[in-house]
Amino acid sequence: MEKNMVAQKDDSAFQMVKREFLRDKWALTCLVLLSIVLLTIFVWSLFLDQDKVMTVDILRQYERPGVDGMLLGADQGGRDVLAMLILGAKNSIMIGLAVTVLMLVIGILFGVIAGYYGGIVDNLMMRFLDFMMTLPMLLLVIVIVSIIPHYTMMTFVLVMGAFYWVSTARLIRSKALSEARKDYISAAKTSGTSDLRIIFGELIPNLSSIIVVEAILSLTANIGIEVGLTFLGFGLPDSVPSLGTLISYAQDPDVLTAKFWVWLPASLLILFICVGISYVGNVVRRTLDARQRLG
Repeated sequence: MEKNMVAQKDDSAFQMVKREFLRDKWALTCLVLLSIVLLTIFVWSLFLDQDKVMTVDILRQYERPGVDGMLLGADQGGRDVLAMLILGAKNSIMIGLAVTVLMLVIGILFGVIAGYYGGIVDNLMMRFLDFMMTLPMLLLVIVIVSIIPHYTMMTFVLVMGAFYWVSTARLIRSKALSEARKDYISAAKTSGTSDLRIIFGELIPNLSSIIVVEAILSLTANIGIEVGLTFLGFGLPDSVPSLGTLISYAQDPDVLTAKFWVWLPASLLILFICVGISYVGNVVRRTLDARQRLG
C-alpha cells in the first residue's frame, strides 16, 4: 500500500514537471538543447587527451578554421580551439557543480541549525555570519589562489566553497526561522521526535523550493565566477583548459576583430549554458511551488 502511494506521488511529480515544460515551449527547447550540448561535451571529452590538447605548437599559431583538420582553428599556442572548448566547458561545469554542492551543504546546515534553534544559538551564528559577509569574498579568493604555489582544480573548488556559502546560509536561515515556528514543527517536538529527524525529515524538505532556486542561481553564478577569474588570470592553472582562457584572448584587439573563432564560440557557449540552466530551473521551481501548495 505504501509503495503504491509513493509510486503515485512520484508519478504525480513527474506529470507536474512534464506539464510545466509543455506549457513553457521556450524552457522545453532549452532543456532539449541543453541536454544535447551537455551530453556532447561530456561524451566527447572522454576521447580527448588533455595533455596532448594543451601541447603548444607555435607553428600553428592562430590557424584559421578548417586548416589541418581543426574545425574552429587554433589559439595563440597553436592548440585546437574545439578540443579546448570541449574540455574547458567540461571543467567549468564540473567546477560550478562542485562549488554549488559544497556551498549548499555548508549553507543549508548552517542556516537550518541557526533558524531551527533560534535564541542564543542563532545570535552567535549570525554574528559569525555578519563577520563573514564583511569580507571581500572575490578579493580573498584571488589572493589565496595567488599565494598557493601549486594549486589544482580541487584546491580552487575548496577555496571558492569556503567563502561563497554565506549568502546561502543567510537565505536558508531566514526561511527556516519562520518554518520552525509553524504547527507541524511544534507537533513533531511534542510527539518526542528528535531534533535531527525533524531537521532532516520535516524542515529541510519543506525548504526544497527555495533550495532548488538557490542551487540553480548559484550554479550559473559559480560557472560565471570561474570563467571570470580564469579570464582575469586568477582561476584555473594554465595547464587546465577553461572557457575563461579562450575568452581572455579577446583582450587583444587584433584577436577580437580578426580572429573571432578563438573567443566567440566560448562566449556563446557559456551564455547558452547559463541561460538554459536558468530557464529549466524556473520550471522546476514552479513545479515545486505547486507541489507544496497542494501539500
